[in-house]
Amino acid sequence: MMLQEGPVTLAPLRAEDSATLYEWINDRELVIQNGAYRPVTDAAHRAWFESVRGRADMVIFGIRRVEGDRLIGSCQLHSIHPVHRSAELQIRIGQGEQRGKGFGTHAVRLLLHFAFRDLNLNRVYLHVFDSNAAAIRAYEKAGMVHEGVLRQAAFIDGGYRDVRVMSILAEDHAG
Repeated sequence: MMLQEGPVTLAPLRAEDSATLYEWINDRELVIQNGAYRPVTDAAHRAWFESVRGRADMVIFGIRRVEGDRLIGSCQLHSIHPVHRSAELQIRIGQGEQRGKGFGTHAVRLLLHFAFRDLNLNRVYLHVFDSNAAAIRAYEKAGMVHEGVLRQAAFIDGGYRDVRVMSILAEDHAG
């Protein structure tokens, strides 16, 4: 399955994407944008990569530029709950030169469309550091709203960060 909006497509991860994802998960500056940094071993990464492509509670896509089919990021819906019909959204634009160009917003819109149309979810939510203004803008452009702030919920680089909770409901999604 492949989804496309504007300059990006969402497509299943390919075996050759593993090496790029391994670089990104070990890029400290990239990781601390949304979580605590811990180096990941090659063996642990390979085990993760094999497991995520077949899990029932998770859907993960590679984000590719239409032009050139180049992997620029990944996005996923995880913690998919079949009774509550909810899931948590995560996205990472791993290629630094591709950030700030609207690709993340397009990817989030595609992922939300997939969540509501194909997975029949009712609610998609996410957690984002309150200091990550660019990500918050992208989520707002995709229709997500602020639900609240988890004060000092993350300990990153020796200090606490507030975490914003955002969501969108199926009834609010423009499709």
